[in-house]
Amino acid sequence: MGADRLVAALALTLAGVIGPATAAKAPAAGCAAVPIQPPELAGWARSSSNRTIYAYGDARAAEWLPLGAARTQLVLHRFESLRYWAAPARRPHSFKFGGMVPVDVARPGRLLVALDQGAWIDLVQAGQRVKPAAHRHGPACSGIGKIVEFDVTPGRYLLQIVNAPDPTIRAMAVLR
Repeated sequence: MGADRLVAALALTLAGVIGPATAAKAPAAGCAAVPIQPPELAGWARSSSNRTIYAYGDARAAEWLPLGAARTQLVLHRFESLRYWAAPARRPHSFKFGGMVPVDVARPGRLLVALDQGAWIDLVQAGQRVKPAAHRHGPACSGIGKIVEFDVTPGRYLLQIVNAPDPTIRAMAVLR
């Protein structure tokens, strides 16, 4: 294989590895302003850029992820320093990031958790993982990479993020 073909093959390989992670964070150039669905996540467009939460590396998380309003920037930790409250449903990987942040639920309903990139989401209450009710990719052109839904009752929950590719992630939680 010639040097030019080798460089082209390497570039295509890297584009396949790096491209999707970058594409998930920014809407495509041709995207018009489209209302975000479901409507409960409309606040995703309102960044609370002045609000950063440091997701804790152990279950003693103290700062709450606000419900609704706008997306919040979470600062995550290397997997080696994490001590999850409940064993994650997905095994943590080297060179990935995660953390925990509490969520206070005041009424029964369906909690929607949206992230701007792919990562595993566990919701834990009283040391037990809550089974997800649904999960899907975010709407095209929204900047939302993943949505996971949980049926919840009033109480305190711990949102565990596992295997995020970057040390920061944008998140939003809304109760429907």
